[in-house]
Amino acid sequence: MQSVRRLLISAVTIAAAGVAVCGQAVAPSAFAQASAQDVSAQSAATYVPPKHDLYYGDKGAAVRSVQRRLVQLHYYPGPVDGVYGPDTEQAVWAFKEVQGLPMNAYSNSVITYAFRQDLVHPRAPKVLIKHGPASRVEINQNIQVLVLYESGKPALILHVSTGGGYYYPCPGDPGATCGPAITPDGDYMALSFDPGWVTVPLGQMYNPVFFIGTAYAIHGDIPVPWYPVSHGCVRIWMDAAAWFHNDLTISPSDGTPIYIRGTAPYLNG
Repeated sequence: MQSVRRLLISAVTIAAAGVAVCGQAVAPSAFAQASAQDVSAQSAATYVPPKHDLYYGDKGAAVRSVQRRLVQLHYYPGPVDGVYGPDTEQAVWAFKEVQGLPMNAYSNSVITYAFRQDLVHPRAPKVLIKHGPASRVEINQNIQVLVLYESGKPALILHVSTGGGYYYPCPGDPGATCGPAITPDGDYMALSFDPGWVTVPLGQMYNPVFFIGTAYAIHGDIPVPWYPVSHGCVRIWMDAAAWFHNDLTISPSDGTPIYIRGTAPYLNG
């Protein structure tokens, strides 16, 4: 199994070239611009956050500083390039969700004073499975966050969008209603993987890692909003979905354990 840490740190050696992931050309890694010390979660240096709020679309050294700090804390902000784009927005959401900062349509993407202070003294993700396997995935639907553990420690933290709680037309029978769209709590494992875009009765999935038959998966999609919206799968951002499966053991007998807990915070209450 490829470790996320290896992905982050080894990227330093490929700064000059793009890489191929799942058959698609990918720009030089986000982390190629950071040193191995930058991406180490054990960095002893005291982090000094930017002094002003940052907004989606901002560019510059302050954004780069936040990106590097998020990498240190095992979030995935995309390229450490000083551009606040969609990859960084997903990491900002995940960090806010773990820290318990407000999430709403007006300010969820703003890097606020409280956000910047929490970068200095961050809260670790809540452990859902105490004394769980050293390698595992935990999905906390209460806050819409996925944590990949390696060697018993968080190695990757992603924002997710799980089941939206709505009803929808049944596949093959538009006159009937199915649902509600819920991601079921439970103990699962990474059973199988299908590369690329996969068509299923309810739509399409990108690079799905199935954990219940060939129906429920962790997969890339567009969009992955800040709130739960899926039919029941676990959506992750496309750039992360391009390589996420490489950090799992995928097997119907001993795949990486996947634990799902909580209730999605539906917008309708």
